[in-house]
Amino acid sequence: MAARVAAGSGGGDALPLLDDLMPWSVRPLRTGRPWVTAPDASSLRTRWDLLVRAEGDEQERLFRPSRSRTPLTPASALPGRSTGTSAFARDPGPYPEPVRVLHGPFDEQWLIPDHRLLDAARPELWRVADGHQLFAVEHGYVPQDRGPALSATALLPDGHSPAGRPGRIRPLYRRPGGREPNLAPGLAALLAARYGAPATVESVLAWALATASPSPGGPRVPLPADGALWAEGVELGRELLRVQLRGARGGGRPRLPGGRRPYVRAAIPPRPDALSYDADDETVALGAGRVSPVPVGAWDFRVCGVRVLELWFERRTATAEGLAGVGPRAWPQERTSELLELITVLALLAELRPRQQALRERLEHAETLARDGLCSAGVLPVPASARRPASVLDHQEEGPEGQFALL
Repeated sequence: MAARVAAGSGGGDALPLLDDLMPWSVRPLRTGRPWVTAPDASSLRTRWDLLVRAEGDEQERLFRPSRSRTPLTPASALPGRSTGTSAFARDPGPYPEPVRVLHGPFDEQWLIPDHRLLDAARPELWRVADGHQLFAVEHGYVPQDRGPALSATALLPDGHSPAGRPGRIRPLYRRPGGREPNLAPGLAALLAARYGAPATVESVLAWALATASPSPGGPRVPLPADGALWAEGVELGRELLRVQLRGARGGGRPRLPGGRRPYVRAAIPPRPDALSYDADDETVALGAGRVSPVPVGAWDFRVCGVRVLELWFERRTATAEGLAGVGPRAWPQERTSELLELITVLALLAELRPRQQALRERLEHAETLARDGLCSAGVLPVPASARRPASVLDHQEEGPEGQFALL
């Protein structure tokens, strides 16, 4: 039986890390060049075509070579993708349909899934990304930051952090099809015995979303000794998860009550040059465009100390060079719809914050399961095999120059 530790006896270091509970993690993707991602898919097709038509030094300039990737670098196809594997300059192959990804916290964008264009694509993530998978994404650590320590998504996340050192990406399952939960061996049985109810990887994720706090070593997750407190936190975490998944995995799209839904009150101009907020009117201004009502909680929602709405707007309006500067000439209508949904997501998450804060205050005075207790119970240390990717291949993957990869 795991030992208990009361608040104040051992401090934050006594609390388990998310790394203790969900041990398999992957480092963030490193694209190496900004033009392989975009808020809209059509821009990626235009960039690809420009690169294919270019030759010699011009193609190399547009490509933006790095030590890992140049136009002459062959690479294996990403798992589940049929793309060229020869050097891009010799045979670019057909255009790969872009995939929807989470580019940093709460920013859904598109990515060209061609391994030859990506410095570190993390194939182990692509192998387990399917209709059953969810990902916990740790946010970068910034001292004194009061934003969330992690978020969750059904999209493939790149793990980009707006500030601070990037965190890790933790798939919920180690194998496709929702098989082999990414939990420390013995943890589910221990929690089930403690709380008198099954403890699944989904409930652990929900609890972490509701209670995790940032630390230099990664999010810390207090585990209560009381089953009623656990059930309350899991219920709250499931609400947070439903909002963040934005309708994925069978949930409904996030919506605010009728009188609180944001609408476009004045048309957004073709090229809005500034973003601002009027707290009295609850209005976001995009140049001459106006969107309201926008609760202050949505406007001031921050991750790693960075305001999410400002970062979202900057990424879509900042001037860029080379292929990264190729984009729509005017503000697309679908971009407005994405903005309204993002405001809704942030507003709903902000509404849940008081419940999160109240739960955390109760946890400060409650008995919790300590890391040394998890060691005594045999849950920690986690075996090395639980920190490595599972063997998931049921077919051969095409390696560089069309040869099969030896894995």
